[in-house]
Amino acid sequence: MEGNMPRGLENIIALESEITFIDGEQGILKYRGHDVQSLSSHSYDEVSYLLINGRLPDKFELDSYSKKLKQERVIGDDAIAILKFCNFNIEAMDALRTAVSYMSHCDPELNDNSAEANVNKGIRMIAKFPTMVAVFSRQRRGLDVIQPDLSLSHGANFLYMLKGSKPTDLESRVLESDFILSADHELNPSAFTARTIASTLSDIYSSVIGGLCALKGPLHGGARMAVMEMIDEIGSPENAERYVMDKVSNKQKLMGFGHRVYKTYDPRARVYKQLAREIAIESGNMLWFDIAEKIEEIAYREFVENKGKPIYPNVDFYSAVVYKYLDIPPKLATAVFAIGRSSGWIAHCLEQYSDNRLIRPRAKYVGPDLD
Repeated sequence: MEGNMPRGLENIIALESEITFIDGEQGILKYRGHDVQSLSSHSYDEVSYLLINGRLPDKFELDSYSKKLKQERVIGDDAIAILKFCNFNIEAMDALRTAVSYMSHCDPELNDNSAEANVNKGIRMIAKFPTMVAVFSRQRRGLDVIQPDLSLSHGANFLYMLKGSKPTDLESRVLESDFILSADHELNPSAFTARTIASTLSDIYSSVIGGLCALKGPLHGGARMAVMEMIDEIGSPENAERYVMDKVSNKQKLMGFGHRVYKTYDPRARVYKQLAREIAIESGNMLWFDIAEKIEEIAYREFVENKGKPIYPNVDFYSAVVYKYLDIPPKLATAVFAIGRSSGWIAHCLEQYSDNRLIRPRAKYVGPDLD
């Protein structure tokens, strides 16, 4: 245990995985060998199947998997009541965490840790996450709960339950892409947390709840909410220069920029930027996109050109712009991220269970020696 230890386990290889590949120098992200930019045009159900089963489904497999997901979308009156008892001033993530914990109590396979049972439980979570978030959002606004529409895709159904009207084709496609781009990202803090819990042979619900808790942090999934609030605070493209320069001069973090792994443009951010542009054009309101693009322009000048630092937009930056155009409130942002990420967490837990060894690293002691 001699020598300097990398803070935050930076660049430490903790385990082997077949799920996600990242090349941070080249800006490459692949799920099970498939480039995420090409996958972003698929359906979320296809990519969810890919992550969990290791390959893209054929038509029969996709139809069967989608049917299972749709059949599991409904939550009971008891779960709706649990969400209604939550404090409506909290983030939706806190309510989702509570609802998932309650959901585990009602699962007949809770204590069955077989591979088949864990896949079944995973499908239930993936299917019910959108319903739980939509139910909480409507109840906090004093609106009637809307039941899932089994004819709609994963993304379209969530927007329908959230807003009460069916989304446009572009809105549906954009949210499907969002869920796909959010689905996994190798050993990020929430995936590592989920795997660590799974390595104790705790149940898969506990593992995913741990992932939810880790994702909430502003240095992880919570950054999307912070970017949405930043765009509102700036208000117009003309105000972006002063805002960014204040952050730079005070050596404060500019939310939505920089990444531990990527030393170039985050490949997910490229897709999100195009999605944000498309939905801004459809809405007839370019304001939020223009603010974001101006922030990016100034940040590139200050970080990359002037200082030579590889600080580019990350996944949270333009995804926050997309959420604004989809009328997703900031306090729902991280929970919407979790809807997409659920498939990745399930995949990591299943992989951990399949060849398990307790994750138990060591710490280098640097305290006093009093004896």
